[in-house]
Amino acid sequence: MALRATNPNTPDLHAADADTDVLIVGAGPTGLALALDLARRGVAAHLVERGTALFPGSRGKGLQPRTLEVLDDLGVLAEIRAAAGHYPPNLFWKNGEPQRTSRMYDETSEPSEAEPYPGTLMLPQWRTQRVLYGRLRELGGTVDFGRELVALGQDADAATAEFADGPPVRARYLVAADGGRSTVRRLLGITMTGQTVDPAPMLVADVTVTGLDRDHWHVFPPADGTTGPGLGAGLLALCPLPGGGQFQLIAQFPEGTQLDLSLDGIRRLVADRSHLSAEDVSDLRWASEFRPRAALADRFRAGRVFLAGDAAHVHSPAGAQGLNTSIQDAYNLGWKLGAVLAGRAADSLLDTYEQERRPNAARMLGLSTKVHRGEVRRGRATQQLDLGYRESSLAVETRTDLAPHALRAGDRAPDGRRGGIRLFDAFRGPHWTLLTVGAQAELPVAAFAGAEVRMVDVPAYEAYGTGVFLVRPDGYVGWAGATAQGLTGYAARVGALGR
Repeated sequence: MALRATNPNTPDLHAADADTDVLIVGAGPTGLALALDLARRGVAAHLVERGTALFPGSRGKGLQPRTLEVLDDLGVLAEIRAAAGHYPPNLFWKNGEPQRTSRMYDETSEPSEAEPYPGTLMLPQWRTQRVLYGRLRELGGTVDFGRELVALGQDADAATAEFADGPPVRARYLVAADGGRSTVRRLLGITMTGQTVDPAPMLVADVTVTGLDRDHWHVFPPADGTTGPGLGAGLLALCPLPGGGQFQLIAQFPEGTQLDLSLDGIRRLVADRSHLSAEDVSDLRWASEFRPRAALADRFRAGRVFLAGDAAHVHSPAGAQGLNTSIQDAYNLGWKLGAVLAGRAADSLLDTYEQERRPNAARMLGLSTKVHRGEVRRGRATQQLDLGYRESSLAVETRTDLAPHALRAGDRAPDGRRGGIRLFDAFRGPHWTLLTVGAQAELPVAAFAGAEVRMVDVPAYEAYGTGVFLVRPDGYVGWAGATAQGLTGYAARVGALGR
């Protein structure tokens, strides 16, 4: 089926030939998070996955503080925290003897009112996916496994996906969450612009290892004794994964090496590069080869089709940014699709997905590359708490003479407890939140009748200052003012008012 890209100004909400509102291609963290978010909004979404089961590996194992806040909102944080662990210190080895330890992440920060989850947690990607899938099923959603996309088309009303087996699916919108080798992106003809971060191939695998403690991330530097952040070809690292006896193995090789991903090959690798024997390695769960690259899709939208997650950006795994950025792609897009499909906002609202997420993805790629090369340490910059949308057309700041570090429209809305109210509890859910902080402002209550807006009034709080704040469903300040003047017009434009 030939692709005909269109960019309609308004959706046809009564397109009788559409099978579903949203078709999501790919049931990784991005697709599962988006399907879950749409399900709680009552949006009909069809999630398809080429594989016969969820991804089995540990690949994206780092969960950053901002992502933990997203998972809190999605209702899965308690289960995630119960299964996850903290990053152990690195233990460097030489000639079978432990040498020194160092920490990969700075875990000295303590929870605060504004930032309740300051540390980076470790959880194998497959476990994160299972938690998201379980919550999706609780909300009535499913994954249609074994559906390989082979063709894609779209017209003014919907996008149509064809599969190797089974009937086609016609959806008002389609989201590509099918990974770095995205079939959807290829069919759309969208190119990726970027660079090779490191030409040396890397192997990552999940294996059971005996002879090592589970209190350290065990690092076996190359034979030349290199111990810096960019360890290069010859590196072997074994990281204990929470919730079982397995380790994630990472190894780097000289450019041009043909990698052996079999259990026997991995056993030989471990025996060659460490004091362990081949018999100490067993139970290969998953193995993969990759070459670190940083690349960004030239656009995130083509008509009724959107790119999200690794389909839109690929990167070095250093700094644990990819899965986190991908989940936040989904979190940004979900509420916008919900507003447009419900008829509360024009289709043009969906253009702000690329406007907001593409610059953030570009910054993430640059940060991951610098971490990979040892130019930046993991810490505040990798936690993603400071990422925001101040430059977005959806960020409207009407106050003047603000202090340099004051909260502004486009910033992440902090947590806190004031007046007997926890703000994250007030924000949790698919609604907007009209928050008055220490201000006696006359609010347009009648205008919000029937809207998905929760009204909250708290005393003055230093994380906000004072004023009126309309907090978006994804936890960012959309509109901010000393009074509510101009608020109604903004709320109508972004879909915060009722129909």
